[in-house]
Amino acid sequence: MAEHGAPTAPREPVVELSGVSKRFGDDGSGPLILEALDLTVRREEYVSIVGPSGSGKSTVLRCIAGLLSPSSGEVRFEGIAVQGPPPSLAVVFQDYSRSLLPWLTIEGNVTLPLRGKVESKAERAERAEEALSAVGLAHTLRQYPWQLSGGMQQRVAIARALAYRPKVLLMDEPFASVDAQTRSDLEDLLLALRRRFAITVVSVTHDIDEAVYMSDRVVVLGGRPANVVRDFAIDLGVDRDQITTKSDPRFAELRAGVLREVRHDAPAASAP
Repeated sequence: MAEHGAPTAPREPVVELSGVSKRFGDDGSGPLILEALDLTVRREEYVSIVGPSGSGKSTVLRCIAGLLSPSSGEVRFEGIAVQGPPPSLAVVFQDYSRSLLPWLTIEGNVTLPLRGKVESKAERAERAEEALSAVGLAHTLRQYPWQLSGGMQQRVAIARALAYRPKVLLMDEPFASVDAQTRSDLEDLLLALRRRFAITVVSVTHDIDEAVYMSDRVVVLGGRPANVVRDFAIDLGVDRDQITTKSDPRFAELRAGVLREVRHDAPAASAP
């Protein structure tokens, strides 16, 4: 059985959403997706955001990333209002096939975001090699994305984010496009990397098992427009294992609690 560690002293906030509302439409007359949403993520936390389809999970992530501006309210990164993508933040998207450029080598893909940040070509190459080594792909430097499996390509996408050396890593359904075994491997890889590099992670996922297994907290969005309906503290300890942790009765209890909240707020299926 996994050991349920004692709570640690809270770290300082790194991401803060205060009264964030988002309405789409150029004239502000579109649907209201988020309304007065409050959320705080502390340094080195792993927070997963779950909820029914269309509940605004990815909208929250894009507001944090500075890719969308709230219609009202404020997003702060390390205490500073977000006006655009923060320089110490990286994003890993679900569709690795679109995020990797097929005409660039793996090294070229990993170093691409560094070209405006790191002047030295040698340092960019060093960072790429270090990041690829961290995900077990140092041997792929001269290969191209199309020569790698889907799971390996997603590891390259994670390596590219690591090479950027972010304080916060945002992930939007990062493992949804790979098979179950690869997904488990990537989950464990990310947990190890998160601890090794002391990274704060905010992840959007539809997979409740993944959210509970990976996270320190699971935030459930719900409602129309959306807000936080429940914030679960995941007390499964630091060291987690695909078999031992997921066999723990506490894991089953937390999974059921999160699933209950998500299903309670999901739209009812239409009658045939």
